[in-house]
Amino acid sequence: MTAPAIQIRPERELAPDGLDRLTSLVADDLAEVNRAILARMQSSVPLIPQLASYIVAAGGKRLRPLLTLASARLCAHDGNRHVALATAVEFIHTATLLHDDVVDESERRRGRASANALFGNKPSVLVGDFLFSRAFQLMVEDGSLDVLRILSNASAVIAEGEVLQLATANDLGTDENSYLDVIRAKTAALFEAACEIGGVIADRPVEEIQALATYGANLGIAFQIVDDVLDYSAAQARLGKSIGDDFRDGKVTLPVVLAYARADEATRAWWRRCLEDQDQREGDLERAIDEIRRTHGFRDAILRARTYGEQATAALALFPSSPIRDAMLDVVTFTIEREF
Repeated sequence: MTAPAIQIRPERELAPDGLDRLTSLVADDLAEVNRAILARMQSSVPLIPQLASYIVAAGGKRLRPLLTLASARLCAHDGNRHVALATAVEFIHTATLLHDDVVDESERRRGRASANALFGNKPSVLVGDFLFSRAFQLMVEDGSLDVLRILSNASAVIAEGEVLQLATANDLGTDENSYLDVIRAKTAALFEAACEIGGVIADRPVEEIQALATYGANLGIAFQIVDDVLDYSAAQARLGKSIGDDFRDGKVTLPVVLAYARADEATRAWWRRCLEDQDQREGDLERAIDEIRRTHGFRDAILRARTYGEQATAALALFPSSPIRDAMLDVVTFTIEREF
């Protein structure tokens, strides 16, 4: 069955890659952020910049700091506070990656060895703590209690989300609402904060600040749903990335939630063996992919992501059309249609 087309941007043609377009529009600011990242991860303890530079150099999309830069520009921020705060956002994100890989016992990150696989678990956790501390130093230097409140609250919510994910791991009793609680906390909270502070430092009206927060939160949910679909995607394999990590770790993500709810009892017993008992055998990952596809788990997960994408798009209707706003709208489409 073919998924119905859902138009996210009906008013004009989409850019080929919304993320590239947004990156080009804030390129100078992003270059300053990258310089600030390099400067602020320095330490007299050699292992800290060595490990930090390894994970930072792994690149990634820099989406979260990009959203801070773009939101500030959208709100006509006059100054450079957004650069330091985008750096703080990236440090919070990088710190959570270091901690996540230790908790998940991951050996790969973005197609290469994870930091914990190379340097060990203890250094990874401690350098993650260092980056969190650097982020809070940047917040304090900014001097805004509102900014400090937003980013510190997001940091606490992210930690809660990671603990909640531990509680739902290997538990096929997890329903869609519980799954959404996890991703709202562990992913969407930082997207929301990254966008919200752009409006705060521009001293915009509360309605505009809330619109940015709504955009970020819904974009973050869509982003994580798609990420969870991509973990089972052949496109990932073509890009040289491993697939099935969530399956091997027993994570109950939305595609699995949907497939399990629609399975017969024999298939549910198979899912329980694989994810709850962690008794995985040759061919189980391939069967998982087939079961999710057969029950339309991939299709319907993407449809959920599109719904959140539509809500993110609607939130920006408050702002007049501009190159920055249009690129932020295109990022919604990129998030849902990406293959990485």
